[in-house]
Amino acid sequence: MSQNFDIADLKRRMEGAITAFKGDLGGLRTGRASASLLDPIMIEAYGSQMPINQVANVTVPEPRMLSVSVWDKSMVSAVEKAIRESTLGLNPMTDGTTVRVPLPELNEERRRELVKIAHQYAENARIAARHVRRDGMETLKRLEKDGEISQDENRQKSDEVQKQTDQTIAEIDTLLADKEKEIMHV
Repeated sequence: MSQNFDIADLKRRMEGAITAFKGDLGGLRTGRASASLLDPIMIEAYGSQMPINQVANVTVPEPRMLSVSVWDKSMVSAVEKAIRESTLGLNPMTDGTTVRVPLPELNEERRRELVKIAHQYAENARIAARHVRRDGMETLKRLEKDGEISQDENRQKSDEVQKQTDQTIAEIDTLLADKEKEIMHV
C-alpha cells in the first residue's frame, strides 16, 4: 500500500498549530476588554460542547466590561457557569438574557497566572507540532521499509521535517515572548 510523503501537508498542519496558538493567546486578556477574550470558552449546549459565539453575541460596551447577549434564555445559566469556571478568573453577573462580565484590574499575581496559562498554550502548540513531525517521520520510515524511497532520501526528508518543526517551535516561542511582554508591561 503506497503512502505518499508531502512536506507541504506537514507545513500546513504545523501552521494550523500556530494559528490555534494565536487564537488561544488572543483569548488571554491584557489591559482592556476584547470580544475575543471569551472565544476559548466552550458551553455545554444541546447535549454537546459549543463555542460561546455560537450561543451568544459578545460585545464590549465599556473598556473594562464585556456583555454577552445569550440568544436562548435557557442557556443563560450554562453560559454564566462556563465563564465562571474558565481559567480566565472572571466573575460574570446575569441580567435577564445578558451576562455582564466586569474585568478586574490586572494585579501582579494575576499577570503571573496569565503568563503561566500562555506557557501552557505554548506547550500545547509545541506538542501539536511534534505530533505532526512524528507522523511525518513514521511515514518516511514506512516508505523506506517498503522500498519506495532510499535511505538517503529518508535522511534528507527527515532533515526537512526537523527543520520545519524547529521553525514552527521558534515561531511559537517568539509569539509567547511577545505575549508575555504584553501581559507583564501593560
